[in-house]
Amino acid sequence: MSKELDLKKALRLYFVMGSQDIGLYDPLTTLEIALKAGVSCYQWREKGPLSLKEAERIAFAQAARRLCANYHVPFFVDDDVELALKLSADGVHVGQKDEGAQTVRRRIGTDMWLGVSVHSLEEAEHAHADGADYIGVGPYKPTQSKADAESPVGDKLFRELTKRDYPLPTVAIGGVTPNDVSTILSAGAAGVAVISAISKSPDPAKSVDRFLSELNMY
Repeated sequence: MSKELDLKKALRLYFVMGSQDIGLYDPLTTLEIALKAGVSCYQWREKGPLSLKEAERIAFAQAARRLCANYHVPFFVDDDVELALKLSADGVHVGQKDEGAQTVRRRIGTDMWLGVSVHSLEEAEHAHADGADYIGVGPYKPTQSKADAESPVGDKLFRELTKRDYPLPTVAIGGVTPNDVSTILSAGAAGVAVISAISKSPDPAKSVDRFLSELNMY
C-alpha cells in the first residue's frame, strides 16, 4: 500500500485533542477510549491558557505517543516540530499562524506527513506548493474548540477544490457532527476531524461509533 493510500485511510476519522478539550475523563483515558473505538488517527494539540506546561506537557505527549503506537494509529503533533521530531511522530500539523509549511517540510524531511490548516483556495494552493500531504479545511461550522477560529466555510470550499481536481486529501474540521458526514464526503473530503464531539461526549466510544457508522456508508 502506498504512502498516499495509507494517509487517506488514516484521515478517515481524525481525532484531535489536548488536555484542555476533555469532558468526563482525563486526557489519556479519553484517548484510549477513542483509540479502542476506532479513530483512524490522532493529533496531539496542547494549546491555550488551560493547557499543560513544561514537564507535564511533555509527559502527556510521550504517553499519548505510546498509546497510539500500541493501537497502531498514526500520531500527529500540532505545531511543535521539535517535539514531533523528538517523539518520532507520524506527522505534524500547522496552522496559518504557525511556522511556515515550507520551513516545516525542510525540517521534518519526507518520511513524516505534513498537514496544513486552510480557509481559502489560495491557502490550499500555497499548502500544496509548500509540500503539504493533506489539508484541514475549516471551520466547517462554528466551533468552541478554537477561540480564534475563522468564519465557517461549510462544504462550498470542498466542492470548489474537488471541481479543480485539487491533488491533496482534504479533511473537514470545526463543529463537525455525525449528521454532517454525508454532506462532507459527498463534497469530496477524505474524512472528518473531530475534537469536542468525541472528547467532551459523556460516552466517547458511542460518539466514535456514530461517526464510523456514517463514514462506513461511503
